[in-house]
Amino acid sequence: MSMGMIDVPPKGGFSFDLCKRNDMLLKKGVQPPSFRKTGTTIVGLIFQDGVILGADTRATEGPIVCDKNCEKIHYMAPNIYCCGAGTAADTEAVTDMVSSQLKLHRYHTGRESRVVTALSLLKSHLFSYQGHVSAALVLGGVDVSGPHLHTIYPHGSTDTLPFATMGSGSLAAMAVFETKYREGLTREEGIDIVAEAICSGIFNDLGSGSNVDICVITKGNVEYLRNHKLPNPRTYVSAKGYSFPKPIEVLLSKVTPLREKVDAIEAGDAMEE
Repeated sequence: MSMGMIDVPPKGGFSFDLCKRNDMLLKKGVQPPSFRKTGTTIVGLIFQDGVILGADTRATEGPIVCDKNCEKIHYMAPNIYCCGAGTAADTEAVTDMVSSQLKLHRYHTGRESRVVTALSLLKSHLFSYQGHVSAALVLGGVDVSGPHLHTIYPHGSTDTLPFATMGSGSLAAMAVFETKYREGLTREEGIDIVAEAICSGIFNDLGSGSNVDICVITKGNVEYLRNHKLPNPRTYVSAKGYSFPKPIEVLLSKVTPLREKVDAIEAGDAMEE
């Protein structure tokens, strides 16, 4: 039997077919598009009863603030939440995908999702794309084995820590944690430290801003404190109010009906087959 051509299904993932072309363009002086810097401050810590996550609410596109009150704390499971930094589309897509996988796993097993399961799914997905999916995550939750807090980097590496920060304002937030964190924090103390860490990122990082969101996860209960703090209220409002120019008035409107014009042409002999 002769070996013929066999159709092979296309491989998934990224295509590197244009590497030589890009290298030639680079040598000729054509600069590749630069990476867009994103700004965020996301944190998490473990207290005596569970995990507390926190995030700011500013979404930026370069120097432009495109959303002043976005949500950066994503639902993963009833007992697991995840803060996302990086490209907003990537963080939304990755967390939604893993959240659906965890839901199917709960339906199949009839058991509560474990934090380590979400961690394995997230880091394996990010590692498979070698950092091209720009999602830096702080994962926290409480399961049968207790509270857990993990950080996941865009390349797929992970850390397991009692407190963690990520994003462009992470250094300012980490300064607060390293100064004030201790084991056995109460709920109120944990919320105050997380809010102070987020505010430190807001006031010391241009990419972070607006409000403070906090999520408190304990055994069998989740409390999402949306806009827990408003450190940047709008302080100036014009006493005269704001007036906007009137729209341009239409001076003349003329409707020209369009009729389809069809020219009938006598057909010749039919073509022979």
